[in-house]
Amino acid sequence: MVGTRPAWSHTPEELTALTRVPGLEAVTPDWAWGGSRGTGVKVGVIDSGIDNTHPAIAGRVRGYVSFQEDADRQLQRDDAPHADAFGHGTACADIIRRLAPDVDLYSVKVLGARLSGKGNAFAAGLRWAIEAGMQVINLSLGTTKQEFFSVFHELADLAYFRNTILVTAANNLPVVSYPSLYASVISVACHEDSDPYAFFYNPVPPVEFLAPGIDITVAWRGGAAMTVTGNSFSAPHITGLVAKILAKHPGLTPFQVKTILRATARNSA
Repeated sequence: MVGTRPAWSHTPEELTALTRVPGLEAVTPDWAWGGSRGTGVKVGVIDSGIDNTHPAIAGRVRGYVSFQEDADRQLQRDDAPHADAFGHGTACADIIRRLAPDVDLYSVKVLGARLSGKGNAFAAGLRWAIEAGMQVINLSLGTTKQEFFSVFHELADLAYFRNTILVTAANNLPVVSYPSLYASVISVACHEDSDPYAFFYNPVPPVEFLAPGIDITVAWRGGAAMTVTGNSFSAPHITGLVAKILAKHPGLTPFQVKTILRATARNSA
């Protein structure tokens, strides 16, 4: 057990009790995603790349794109297949596939070997994923730079109105980061339960949902595995659930999906 929990994380006992909403509780997990494997849902993973050869990924990457700034600060795009520069993207993709094994993954690489990248590359990757028709986009990254507030706000709104669902990890530190704290996204922090279906609604945002993310064993690059902790690894749990929901109920809007998650959260019972 780690000594310090990531910022925004909670135990279920710390959450304010929810008020029951008549009718909302009729939405059950079985109705929402029972029997679904996420088949045909396009999931973009904006990260350090995905190791498509890893057994946990099982060749589910259907497309690649990478964005980076060159020495002259010009943005470069590459559509060639790529590897994972760090391991982080493979870990997120692994978690998504545990819940929704038949999703179609798209690797959008904007982070490098030190798990760092440029805000412009991040924004370009997100815009590409939205315009390429991703139904769900996993964002286990963010920026704290105020100069990107409006850029990512515009992109979050663009996604919202195109029915593209952005699932974002909150920062591990108690700081403002984008796009995780926008109202239009599904923001996620971690809790300690290891059950992948144990997620909770937080009635006191900015972070709305809690999912497993502490001491989670995940796939890593080069066929390896690693035990990790962070809000980065809670977001893909929700991404996987969203993919299962969309495969079973195509055409749902982001606010409908949020409502379903609110209704099926463990603390809604």
